[in-house]
Amino acid sequence: MQKVTILGDGGWGTTLAILLAHKGFQVCLWGAFEENINRIHKRGVNDKFLPGIRVPSSIKLTSDLSAAISDAQVIILAVPSQFIRQVVRRIAPLKKAGVPLVSVIKGIETKTLRRMSEVIYQELGRRLKLAVLSGPTIALEVAQGIPTTAVVAATDKSLAQALQHMFITDRFRVYTNSDVIGVELGGSLKNIIAIACGISDGLGFGTNTKAALLARGLAEMSRLGIVMGAKKETFSGISGLGDLVTTCISLQSRNRFVGEQIGKGKKLKDILSHMNMVAEGVPTAKAGYLLSRKYKVAMPITEQVYNVLYKNKNPLKAVNDLMRREKKAEIS
Repeated sequence: MQKVTILGDGGWGTTLAILLAHKGFQVCLWGAFEENINRIHKRGVNDKFLPGIRVPSSIKLTSDLSAAISDAQVIILAVPSQFIRQVVRRIAPLKKAGVPLVSVIKGIETKTLRRMSEVIYQELGRRLKLAVLSGPTIALEVAQGIPTTAVVAATDKSLAQALQHMFITDRFRVYTNSDVIGVELGGSLKNIIAIACGISDGLGFGTNTKAALLARGLAEMSRLGIVMGAKKETFSGISGLGDLVTTCISLQSRNRFVGEQIGKGKKLKDILSHMNMVAEGVPTAKAGYLLSRKYKVAMPITEQVYNVLYKNKNPLKAVNDLMRREKKAEIS
């Protein structure tokens, strides 16, 4: 698997392209907008999504989807979750049989409430070789060579091990996991809790509040995940607790930033209009809330974040409603 195509020229897609190029892979990076691809080619930097990091000249840059995947031996999907279906539909007639796909997308399709692997399987068929890469992976930190861990999940053990070997470096340690459901849900649902932590920061609350949101947020994620078929222990691992902590405390976290701005009194539409990159937690808050209703799982933090984002609820009132909930045991 020497020829790798990455679909999505955002921060994470670009970072993975750089990582694999440095390992000696033949990498093609595709972006939907020719203007951005041309700018990266001209400047040697993806200054829109990954400023300050040089993009090796060995990486092929293109906005031509057919050319991007014509000879790919591995295809990595790194587009925003709400665009994955249309991108997969476009590659369906172009992709060669047997070429594995790797989803590095952290989100849930809001219209169908499907995880990314479910969307991909629905469009390309169940015989597809598919894996998921997730974890506490702030793109800029990985690109800077800061020690990072991640998980590659697949039901096919040999595929997971092959991809583990492909991605792993002395600064990017990759584990394997067979729990695709848990890894995908962990990477997606934690963004909702990150928005809650950002709201807490914006309101001027302290570490006690953030610790409570982390602990109870993880409980919510686990409850829903187990009902949906995930393993409980996955949520205590890298793609669960690990990713949750990183996204909730990092100043580079887009989702935490959105919450912080809301806590300071700004409107969601105004915040998003000034962001280059997608904050996946915004659509995921809606999907998570709807999933909690569908599976009848109590997710009070998710519910309040949904109400703040989509029902214009006052953030401070949302906090007060959480604190005044009916008394209960921590573990029940």
